[in-house]
Amino acid sequence: MPEASNKDDLYEGLLAGREYIGIDKIDGPLIYVSKTHPVGYRDLIECVDGSGNVRLGIVLETSTDVVVAQIFEGTTGLTLPGTRVRFSGEPLKISVSKEMLGRIFNGLGSPIDDGPPQRGGIELNVNGMPVNPTAREYPSDFIQTGISIIDGMNTLIRGQKLPIFSGNGLPHNELAAQIARQAKILGDEGSFAVVFAAMGVKHDVARYFIRSFEESGVLENVALFLSLADDPSIERLITPRTALTLAEYLAFHEEMHVLVIMTDMTNYCESLREISTIRGEIPSRKGYPGYLYSDLAEIYERSGMIKGVRGSITLLPILTMPNDDISHPIPDLTGYITEGQIVFEREMYGRGIYPPVAGLPSLSRLMKDGIGEGMTREDHPHLASQLFAAYSYVKDVRNLASVIGEEELTPLDHNYLEFGLEFEQKFVSQSTEETRSIEQTLDLGWEALRTLPVDELHRLTEEEIEKYYM
Repeated sequence: MPEASNKDDLYEGLLAGREYIGIDKIDGPLIYVSKTHPVGYRDLIECVDGSGNVRLGIVLETSTDVVVAQIFEGTTGLTLPGTRVRFSGEPLKISVSKEMLGRIFNGLGSPIDDGPPQRGGIELNVNGMPVNPTAREYPSDFIQTGISIIDGMNTLIRGQKLPIFSGNGLPHNELAAQIARQAKILGDEGSFAVVFAAMGVKHDVARYFIRSFEESGVLENVALFLSLADDPSIERLITPRTALTLAEYLAFHEEMHVLVIMTDMTNYCESLREISTIRGEIPSRKGYPGYLYSDLAEIYERSGMIKGVRGSITLLPILTMPNDDISHPIPDLTGYITEGQIVFEREMYGRGIYPPVAGLPSLSRLMKDGIGEGMTREDHPHLASQLFAAYSYVKDVRNLASVIGEEELTPLDHNYLEFGLEFEQKFVSQSTEETRSIEQTLDLGWEALRTLPVDELHRLTEEEIEKYYM
């Protein structure tokens, strides 16, 4: 058996376990070993081919008859009689430290930049540690992303899980990079960090993320985990867990505020379906395994805040909806686990609006607890409510105009059409390099409302109208 020193530094110290010569079956990235000693679920294994090359894997299924494990580097070149398997007796762990900020890693946590090997730190289980629900603290602090449609109407709160529902060809990667560059907690910017996990992305997309962070100067506060499209798809199942392991260390050991951005969770779910199909499991909706919900919840619920700990983890998963179908199992189940959603609209993107966030389907369920006097501005709650109500009426007027024509609309309807254009072109739309303070965002909201008669502003107080509208 090769010495541990021949392996990447990530796996130094792997416990020597019982070794078995020969395997019973190879099926895609899976190997089957029978007649083993009791083996733990998700234990790490070493698989050695006939040439002595070591590959790492993880146990997916264990029983008294057979153990099923997935090999991260794939099974190409393995033979049934010539393959040796050693069980470590412990789960996959990675060594994490604050020095990982500013570095780029693959999906398993190994450095892939030109920096030195990752050393030091503490070893943590990539599957995370359970948190007592009663120890969780309710999220209530505003995170400024610098993007008006998010800060003003779908506010991100520290410790929240707020997914972005996008579609193929829409600019979710640009928005993810922009949020990573601009996001900050007002008054506490020094302890803010970003952990960015990209799964199944193409090389040009990975280069875009790296270049974007380097040129903006924020890379030193960002840790990137990149599982590229030509990497083994099995690696995508580990990538979000390694990223969250570092986030947990930064938040709960270094007491930092960590924003975790994951793109694209659809690629993760596709890998989960692939493994489920190979294992012959009974499929559920659209062929995905029946445990898709619990698997996603296992990832998403690692975010949040703990009482007595200053740090926090805020999660922003990004997923592309197949065929723009929001009822697809991936966005559908994600919506049950998380606290709202930001939904992209292809029609807005076709009209040149960036970010093309649909005003009405988007929602931040924790927004009410992090805005208002002392947090953003006293008029924020009523202003957001009024913008939602007015834009909803704009949609109705546009539908009516498509039937009877704009010339048949009332003067008030024309006012709402003017508001819709002002709202979309000045409040929603902004460049990928533009960052707006919360005060600028709220002022733009009032500017859009000035296209409407004052007696249409039913959700604002007289004091707010007198101070900001007049």
